[in-house]
Amino acid sequence: MSARLMQGNEAIAEGALKAGVRFFGGYPITPSTEIAESLAKLLPKVGGTFIQMEDEIASMGVVLGASLAGRKVLTASSGPGISLKQELIGYASAAEIPVVIVNVQRVGPSTGQPTAPSQGDVMQARWGTHGDHSVIVLSPWSVREAFDITVRAVNFAERFRVPVILLTDEIVGHLRENVELPDTVEVYPRRTPKITRAEGYEPYAPDDDLVPNVANFGEGYHIHVTGLIHDETGFPVGSPKVTREAIKRMHDKISRAADEIIDVQREFMDDAEFAVVSFGGTARTAYEAVINARRRGIKVGFIRLVTIFPFAEKIIRELSKNLRGLIVAELNYGQLVNEVERAAQCPVKLCAKYDMTIFEPEEIEQSIDELVAEVNGNG
Repeated sequence: MSARLMQGNEAIAEGALKAGVRFFGGYPITPSTEIAESLAKLLPKVGGTFIQMEDEIASMGVVLGASLAGRKVLTASSGPGISLKQELIGYASAAEIPVVIVNVQRVGPSTGQPTAPSQGDVMQARWGTHGDHSVIVLSPWSVREAFDITVRAVNFAERFRVPVILLTDEIVGHLRENVELPDTVEVYPRRTPKITRAEGYEPYAPDDDLVPNVANFGEGYHIHVTGLIHDETGFPVGSPKVTREAIKRMHDKISRAADEIIDVQREFMDDAEFAVVSFGGTARTAYEAVINARRRGIKVGFIRLVTIFPFAEKIIRELSKNLRGLIVAELNYGQLVNEVERAAQCPVKLCAKYDMTIFEPEEIEQSIDELVAEVNGNG
């Protein structure tokens, strides 16, 4: 392992390289630009390609083309740029194109506050593109984990042939920590056809895990790629039966592997009467608030969602059965709290902040105290 002082955004670039990413297409936007800057320097050294496109839409299109040609790909942006990418994120979902999209969140809506931290793109990550679609959303809370989660995101994109959103924030993106990066990581290879054209290869015929083994362009296979609902040949079919089966399969390939995908960190839960749920940069503050509250005798636990979607519904349901109340701390007006409320078996309180500043531990501690008072009938 090699120890280095680096930024979260730089760690994302390093993780992408280790996972086998060899193509980046993007457009500069704060606070994600360091990812592009790092990969502009690093990709040529390993035979990769960096290209800055004319805008965020074009940058999304070019990475999808590179992915279809067999490259592992990544693009990065922030809220306004992610909004522009949404149509092609939907195309990637329908055509089952592996791609990792990094969103280093900042305050919105619209241009918002360009360099200020926020976590206001949670629901955009899940539902930003139209229609019923499957997606995986991951969120790191440290520089080292930014590296690790990027590797995992690339592996998931390849394993499930699905867009993976790496939902970080300005806090983690610009955080500097001394980290040790591994020399080697586990890398999931690009899926390849198991039969030849002569044996009746169909690009969208699902494997046992419901994921198709689509051949790369230029390898001698006839492939038709479209955003229209298609059958196993890849060609559009205007059939209710095919439509139902195609949409269901795209969801089932993720839901059936939920235990493999969903990652939740749990601390101090053995004796907890209350708990704080958080993610990303805010979870760092929430963790300190929980420790401070426990020092004052409050039995409060800590739940961090590393995987945002698919949502850890079963885990939240089980953990909350023995709790008297949950707090959701998020740097927005209230988004993840709706998912937690839907699953929780106890009262849920929102601790929200959306004034372009990060949480102080005391602010989350205050919410813990308020929840305890409310549940005890003293509120």
